[in-house]
Amino acid sequence: MKVIGAGFGRTGTRSLKAALEQLGFGPCHHMSTLIAEPYRIRHWLDVGEGRSRDWDALFAGFGSAVDWPAAAYWRELAAHYPEAKVVLTVRDPERWYESVSGTIFASALAERRPLPPHRRLVRRLVSRRAPDFALYPRMAGATVMDRVFDGRVDDKAHVLEVYGRHQAEVRAAIPTDRLLVFDVRDGWAPLCAFLGVPVPPEPFPQANERAAWHGKRSRTRLRLILRGR
Repeated sequence: MKVIGAGFGRTGTRSLKAALEQLGFGPCHHMSTLIAEPYRIRHWLDVGEGRSRDWDALFAGFGSAVDWPAAAYWRELAAHYPEAKVVLTVRDPERWYESVSGTIFASALAERRPLPPHRRLVRRLVSRRAPDFALYPRMAGATVMDRVFDGRVDDKAHVLEVYGRHQAEVRAAIPTDRLLVFDVRDGWAPLCAFLGVPVPPEPFPQANERAAWHGKRSRTRLRLILRGR
């Protein structure tokens, strides 16, 4: 593990993943990794529910990790991989909250409400055809929603307080020569200087997935129902 991303989801972590892989620090573990390879959800559920903390096994084959759920364990990962550098992605708090509340938190809150008949049918089909993926809400709750936000993702003031406190804690805990506080809008220069690599000629990756968030989740469920996983 060479790079640990300590930034919350929706702070440019997908762009950072693409950038790190382009710079040779991949493969990069990201929440999308769990969607693509649902068997990994069980591994993170074991972490979230306290059954395992075998970081070397969990990150075998990866050169970096960003986004949740890894970012929820930044302190443990920084201690376990003392030579790894840490990147704290940041974003304007209000814009971040607007993004995360309309995507990740919206999905988490939907899981708490009674499901309409068609959603119950989809859930049963997913559970039967893709039992690993069916554990995703439980895993996300254990590793992010409850661990990071005490389950209070519908409380804006609390969420923003957690967001600010998290950034302060990372800055205080990680030495300045090991930490980059990074806004992806700043592009290649600060990231490459921090990692000691040349700046690529290509533009910095811009992977804004907010508009496609809900559609992608529906397509994933359909694929799992049809193919199984």
